[in-house]
Amino acid sequence: MLRLALLLILAALPARAGAVPDCVVLLHGLARSDASLLVMEEALRASDYRVVNSDYDSSSGTVRELADAALPRAIARCGLSPRIHFVTHSMGAILLRDWMPRNDLPRLGRTVMMAPPNHGSEIVDVLGEVAAFEWINGPAGLEMATDGLPAQLGPVWPGVGVIAGTRSLSPVFSTILPGPDDGKVSVASTRVEGMDDHIALPVTHTFMMNQPLVIGQVLAFLRTGTFDPDLTLTDVVEEFLGEETDGG
Repeated sequence: MLRLALLLILAALPARAGAVPDCVVLLHGLARSDASLLVMEEALRASDYRVVNSDYDSSSGTVRELADAALPRAIARCGLSPRIHFVTHSMGAILLRDWMPRNDLPRLGRTVMMAPPNHGSEIVDVLGEVAAFEWINGPAGLEMATDGLPAQLGPVWPGVGVIAGTRSLSPVFSTILPGPDDGKVSVASTRVEGMDDHIALPVTHTFMMNQPLVIGQVLAFLRTGTFDPDLTLTDVVEEFLGEETDGG
């Protein structure tokens, strides 16, 4: 219901004309699709960004294969936008981390990583040996172990902010994960060398991208390069409804 309400509100907002806007490339996580970032996409559009919501088949290859297929195509769709930002969820961050050191992007803006398994996930350590795991999640899913690809990647580039979740929908998985977690990734695993800012919010891994407070923090970081620890749900609502209300 919350997702539907947000979509209805955002769809009703008038489009704004102006100069060529910055572009935001969205990268979803493991076993998800671009539909999982639809609310985020609409919120960014309502905030004057051009948005490319990349839909790649996360089970069809390794992280590198997925990154090399998805990212150049998504960036090309940004056209003449002066800056290209990224907002990723879960494994989407690992695709970007693998791709970025191997490529030059002069128009690079800021990056927000939501629940990134920057040090892998103990869930994959435990379930990776189960035959059905690879069948469902593909080769890239197996690379998300704590001794897998994330452990081999270097520091991130300037302008990266990380959002972690602290609520879980899976008590069983949370017993596997060390410390606070979002049901899939521990807060500790989201941290990465070189990041500019980090914030932990009371949201779950699966649904955090639809939460208004997360959307508000994404917008804050894209605009300023820092998260706003004092941001409230009321602030986010006013962000999208204030102009419409003021204008009658």
